[in-house]
Amino acid sequence: MDVLSDAVTAMRTGRPHSSRTRWNAPWGVRFAPFAGAGFHVVLQGSCWVLPERGEPVLLRVGDIALLPHGTGHGLADDPATPLREAGNPGSLPPAPPPDGAPGATVLLCGAYLLDQDRRHPLLTELPETVHLSSRVGAHPELRAVIDLLGAELNRPREGSGAVVPALLDALLLYALRAWHDELRLEHPDPAGWAAALHDPAVGAALRAMHQDPGRAWTVRSLAAAAGLSRSPFARRFTALVGSPPLAYLTWWRMTTAAGLLRADDRPVQRVAERVGYVSEFAFAKAFKRAYGVAPGRYRRVREPGDGPTPRTRAAGGPGGGPP
Repeated sequence: MDVLSDAVTAMRTGRPHSSRTRWNAPWGVRFAPFAGAGFHVVLQGSCWVLPERGEPVLLRVGDIALLPHGTGHGLADDPATPLREAGNPGSLPPAPPPDGAPGATVLLCGAYLLDQDRRHPLLTELPETVHLSSRVGAHPELRAVIDLLGAELNRPREGSGAVVPALLDALLLYALRAWHDELRLEHPDPAGWAAALHDPAVGAALRAMHQDPGRAWTVRSLAAAAGLSRSPFARRFTALVGSPPLAYLTWWRMTTAAGLLRADDRPVQRVAERVGYVSEFAFAKAFKRAYGVAPGRYRRVREPGDGPTPRTRAAGGPGGGPP
């Protein structure tokens, strides 16, 4: 897969969920923080997103608010309206029965469950609230997904149980793509991951690492994949990604290994080989340095109902020494 898809897939746990509701003013709900990302789309009327930090954000018809860090926030017809408690963005409390009032607001809201221990820096650098405007001609693919999702939630049919999660996954990826596109339009010379993904050299190196994390990569071989000499490539990669090439490679290997350990019961040696370690001992040492526990212990603790999440230094993004 590509880097953006990998970033989301590595973090995802469980199935996303969503709801379509209609509200008549005055109304307001408060969402507690949760381990994931949420979104709100206005299908009719308007509303305000009330972040814990920062100014309220007005959403009009077609606007999207993505809460990529699962932060607590409010949603209301007016910033002054009192808020009632809700669950997460995909499970709104029951709305009052519709009365046909012309000022009603219809919302499409959803939530993604994400593993905060394996947050990709591509997502951690996003603001608390990502606001995507509905201006004419903007993000047609994203609009198409929203229309399809709204139709499925409005009138569920055979197959909706598979269609809706797939559309929710597509919506998240299209929203992230739209945000990076807008950022590049507003800032022709952006920094960070908005620039890294679109930089021909750095993007090629990132794709190479993600497609084959088990290969015995060196800075020189990554530079060759990027079409640059060693030193210019290392400087360029570090400036855009925020960490040296081999530090990011180590982080991505450990992130991939954590996902494999949680996904099934394949032997630790096979996981080690998949991410580029011939020695199970060397892999276990690198994994414990990243996550604070040995691979086998991580697998047991990460099983549902098996206790607290292990300490991790991988949560903050790439770092550390060579693989």
